[in-house]
Amino acid sequence: MNSIYKTDFNFPGQTSKYEGKVRDVYTIEDDILVVIASDRISAFDIIMPRPIPNKGQILNQISLEMLNSTQDIIDNWLISSPDPNVSIGRKLNPIKIEMVIRGYLSGHSDRVYKSGKRSICGVKLSDGLVSNQKFDTPIITPSTKADQGHDEDISKLQILKQKILSIDQYEEIEQITYKLFKRGTEIAKKRGLILVDTKYEFGYDSNNKLYLIDEIHTPDSSRYFYMDSYNESIDNGLSPKQLSKEFFRQWLIENNFQGKENQNLPKITDKIVNDVSNRYIELYNQILGLKFNKSNNTNSINQIEKNIIKGLETL
Repeated sequence: MNSIYKTDFNFPGQTSKYEGKVRDVYTIEDDILVVIASDRISAFDIIMPRPIPNKGQILNQISLEMLNSTQDIIDNWLISSPDPNVSIGRKLNPIKIEMVIRGYLSGHSDRVYKSGKRSICGVKLSDGLVSNQKFDTPIITPSTKADQGHDEDISKLQILKQKILSIDQYEEIEQITYKLFKRGTEIAKKRGLILVDTKYEFGYDSNNKLYLIDEIHTPDSSRYFYMDSYNESIDNGLSPKQLSKEFFRQWLIENNFQGKENQNLPKITDKIVNDVSNRYIELYNQILGLKFNKSNNTNSINQIEKNIIKGLETL
């Protein structure tokens, strides 16, 4: 299958197109979204120059399963999926906040902690924690949702002060975030995995009804550890084996790149591309308990367009 780095379609009724870090989003008649999961990969909020084969299909398929498995907690934006890389759903008014929830001191929170800070997004952290240690209870560390550039940490107090959300709105979303994370943790446990951290995004319709939007519990939005080796790794001061793109971030860090000014992006070799692709396939197989089947589209861009048009005709 050809990698999908970028799309440039013009669908019947199309009113706009938005190109995100990893997804291309087409608006139809101002009330329907067509979301194409590309094979682009980003790290430190920078889009990498090389696509990762099968990544878009994997993200979309995992997210479809996870959205379907959480509908009893909150309704979501999804209507249909006419192609392995595509989701079609409701256009909603997105809340410009990502609800990041963490069960462990890992990734960004670990880097903040190692810098000497003992709070993140207004949440206090105790002394003496070690990398990848489990928190007593999960913590929510929201971030601003940036259209371009870096997302920024933001506290609950700042969200309320800036009137991004009311106290009632925030507390409703906060409780749903805890419930979704609990469900994701339960699903991961059944597959021998630990859901370390993840993020959720929400939006309102014209009647102010709240929906879950975007993807959930994918390796782009989440971090997973293998359960069977976690305790041994922590006891020996080692990093637990994980299924996420954190290992790709670590490779960039080791090659002196964190998306900061005057840093040069290292060459992303064929080996790195294949390794990352295989990690995504591994996560698909592990989290869904299914064997990943690559799409058979020989001319994927053309086939995706045809499948979307057919999908829109059935709405």
